[in-house]
Amino acid sequence: MAEQQINVKFDDQIAKGQYSNNLIIHHTKDEFVLDFLNIFPPQGSLGARIITTPGHIKRMIKAIEENIKNYEKSFGTISETEEPERNIGFRA
Repeated sequence: MAEQQINVKFDDQIAKGQYSNNLIIHHTKDEFVLDFLNIFPPQGSLGARIITTPGHIKRMIKAIEENIKNYEKSFGTISETEEPERNIGFRA
């Protein structure tokens, strides 16, 4: 099977990236919703919301795990940060 090249366009604003220091995950039978937050007390903001299928999220997790292994081989063990407080509320 011939490999197909896919050209991906990056919107300039999206290509700059968003910082996130918190993640909230919701799911239904058919979807996973990942809300990437930037929490800086006394407030926070939603940087991005990703909605995907269970099959895709599982592939993403495998890719992240592989990249963490490669990172730690190069740079050493990553220490986990403290778990944030759970009293995050949303305001309009």
